Amino acid sequence: MSRPEPLLECRDLYRSFGELEVLIGTDFIVKRGETVVVMGRSGCGKSVLLKHLNCLYRPDRGSVFFDGEEISGKSEKELVSVRRRIGMLFQASALFDSLTVGENVAFPLERYGLYPGDARADRIAELLSFVSLEGTEDRMPSELSGGMRKRAALARTLALEPDLLLYDEPTTGLDPVTGHQVNRLLRDLQARLGLSAVVVTHDVNTARYVADKIAFLYNGKIREIGTVEDVFASTDPVISEFLYPDSARSGPR
Repeated sequence: MSRPEPLLECRDLYRSFGELEVLIGTDFIVKRGETVVVMGRSGCGKSVLLKHLNCLYRPDRGSVFFDGEEISGKSEKELVSVRRRIGMLFQASALFDSLTVGENVAFPLERYGLYPGDARADRIAELLSFVSLEGTEDRMPSELSGGMRKRAALARTLALEPDLLLYDEPTTGLDPVTGHQVNRLLRDLQARLGLSAVVVTHDVNTARYVADKIAFLYNGKIREIGTVEDVFASTDPVISEFLYPDSARSGPR
């Protein structure tokens, strides 16, 4: 069998903000149909790295490739078609407070002129059913729980049928039960739709549940990348301390 081709590749990324060096030669690959979880301590640059993947940030040096094409040097106009294929779920969901759930989900469809007329309402209903929010079209974001807002934002993200999804701390602010429901949804969507994903999180349970691979970011570089089993069995003291903070020794128990 042939191996899946990379859908996304970061090559030797460098990014600084003033004198603060955040990314220092960061490299990693996401294959088609694969979920890569990026972990690391708070402030290590996980969200900065994520925003390079759809060119919300541009690297000082290095390149980002998507579907075999370098995108980090493209103009904003050239990126319109690229970003249609890369969906992003922001940490705070980023729903429009003045729009209903249905209007939020419709927003990208209207922007690109997709599903006109009655077909749009059918598409919105379909997207909400994907995330178990049937019948919520007329509700306002303020009427939703935190987990429901996450799911509504995910429905909006799925509207353009992206090939790659970027998740920034998808379970932050949620209680453990709701967080696990979101994790199950992410895994289920990957299986049903064949999506590739990059998930930034500090939540160990999320990493265990949704990852095919884990990339551990430390001091601006990917310190280790591997399967869930390999990373959780790592003897690297930096990684062990992060994953097992209560352990008396450097290594998993």
